[in-house]
Amino acid sequence: MDAVPYLAALSAIAALALAFYYYKKVEAESPGNERMVFLMTEIQKGARAFLKKEYQWVSVFVVIMAILLAVVIAPLAAVTYVLGATLSATAGYVGMTVATMANARTTEAAKFGPGKALPVAFRGGAVMGFTVAGLALLGLSATYLVFVTWLEVDKAFEVVTAFGLGASSIALFSRVGGGIYTKAADVGADLVGKVEAGIPEDDPRNPATIADNVGDNVGDVAGMGADLFESYAGSIIAPISLTAFAAGITAKDAGLDAILPLLMFPLAIAFAGMVASIIGSFFVRGGESTDSHALARALHMGTNVAMGITVIASVGVAYWLFADDAIFDKPWGLGVSVIGGLLVGWALGKTAEYFTSDHYRPVKKIAEQTETGPATTILGGISTGMISVAASILLILVGIGIAYWGGQQTLGDDGGVYGIAVAAIGMLATTGVVVSVDAYGPIADNAGGIAEMAGLDPSVREVTDALDSLGNTTAAVAKGFAVGSAALTALALFKSFEFAIRDADPSAALDLNIGHVAVFIGLFIGAGLPFLFAALTIDAVGRAAQKMIEEVRRQFREIPGLREGLPGVIPDSARCVEISTEASLREMIIPGALAIVVPLVVGFISIDALGGLLAGALVTGFSLAIFMANSGGAWDNAKKYIEAGAHGGKGSDAHKAAVVGDTVGDPFKDTSGPSMNILIKVMTIVSLVFAGAFV
Repeated sequence: MDAVPYLAALSAIAALALAFYYYKKVEAESPGNERMVFLMTEIQKGARAFLKKEYQWVSVFVVIMAILLAVVIAPLAAVTYVLGATLSATAGYVGMTVATMANARTTEAAKFGPGKALPVAFRGGAVMGFTVAGLALLGLSATYLVFVTWLEVDKAFEVVTAFGLGASSIALFSRVGGGIYTKAADVGADLVGKVEAGIPEDDPRNPATIADNVGDNVGDVAGMGADLFESYAGSIIAPISLTAFAAGITAKDAGLDAILPLLMFPLAIAFAGMVASIIGSFFVRGGESTDSHALARALHMGTNVAMGITVIASVGVAYWLFADDAIFDKPWGLGVSVIGGLLVGWALGKTAEYFTSDHYRPVKKIAEQTETGPATTILGGISTGMISVAASILLILVGIGIAYWGGQQTLGDDGGVYGIAVAAIGMLATTGVVVSVDAYGPIADNAGGIAEMAGLDPSVREVTDALDSLGNTTAAVAKGFAVGSAALTALALFKSFEFAIRDADPSAALDLNIGHVAVFIGLFIGAGLPFLFAALTIDAVGRAAQKMIEEVRRQFREIPGLREGLPGVIPDSARCVEISTEASLREMIIPGALAIVVPLVVGFISIDALGGLLAGALVTGFSLAIFMANSGGAWDNAKKYIEAGAHGGKGSDAHKAAVVGDTVGDPFKDTSGPSMNILIKVMTIVSLVFAGAFV
């Protein structure tokens, strides 16, 4: 049992080795002709410049938080906080670097069909996937070994939890900043290019096209990677902190051995899931068909294999850790909790696929509504997103019920919440391959842009469009996993917060009676925060997009021959990249700070109000995240469905209405929606880490 953290660390190192292997495979592919290499390089330069500036800004916040942790909690908590932030930022940078290298190579491979292009895009995404999972698990394993096992420091589990807060801090700003960047560029490029100028998407005449392609990488690769890094680390930390705080045990206490199986189980499941993900990644092979069903089967094969192995391994791990101890009645119970989380995460992804894929009725219905204008298009997308919330809530409740029951089977009546906590690990056990499939999407999207800007044969764009359309669905699936795990992880961290308050001061027990006025006030503050956060991020996209639109219009107006596409006339793409960078970095500060400052302020005033705040934010944040992600995805694929030839095809009135819907959906699905699950967890983990200071 003592070997579990070492096994987890070894599996993490294996994942990083696999990421390097896939990097070399991608690097060996041809990037295409001189024009394609130029475009790839421009996208790389823009993405690197943005991340460099973003990390400079965020590092100031990280330093301030580290000092606060060192003073209020413990100096070592500041160390693990910085470690979590550094590894998260590193994962994002590595993933973005490889994604911007894989885009042109995917375009070149698309000349030979999807069977060649899909594996290239997937391997590019797999570098991100296994870097995220590998660095997160390696960092956590090392943190546990150093501070709990080897040094046996005071407040050891608060020190471990601070690692998750560091990851959350980077994720919050990366998701918000990257999301604002990518959508400002996307909205500007679409509204002026496709609607006003009547030119195709990714047309080289459009000054915002390069910025749009840069945005795919900084938002949907680096931002998404930091998001999943934080989700994965948080899902492992939640049951560990829950166990430690519930038992009131530090690393120096003699009682640590009694709860050791409960501390080791999350790391053991992460180890099993990592091995399963590594195996599953080798099952992704492309076919020769551009049919999206065939492509989806090829891409999802890796995820399905990894999930199957994890299901079997979960029961085996449960028996390994719990069968020899008479205290634990039915070891299979916690295996059921993990499997329940895994299956519900998969079901949430499939639900997202149903509501966002153009193979199903919801998206086709929105496409039909475009024929009567933008208003009915918007209404159709909103109602689709709202219906998807109801379906997702039912699924998450089923998952909570199964996980709670499983925890009770193994640990007795008090073990239900632990079962819920490990269910979140089940959802994210296969993070390596899930992120690989998700990061594939932006690479395919960039590949299509390069094909258009390089003037390649339309058959190449046909292949990249098929890959890109699938990428929208895989992104929705990954968001389903992320937000589902956020709800379960936040619930476990919330319970840990309650225990931490009790441990810090037994007379300060948390009161969650909504008849208590402080709790009631906190509940409403928490319920309103996700709406305020969403409004701030959507407004930020709107303001940044407005500057982008004005710049694109200016260039079309002032550069002779640009709109007509005269030879030798090129747009000033660098100016558009600069506008997106400056606007997104400036706009991310207030929403990002809100998630940290509000729980701290409320916590120092009233812990009961803070308890109500966390409960309210969890419920509305989860619902808003699902609603916005699925509405945005549905509008996007309705547009792509029309561009493929339905309802008049490109240039029709229906297409213009669909572009308006997609433009509204852009900040929904790629900025505000994905940020919600981070908001939920950041507020909860901040409250947990500072629980002792509040009382």
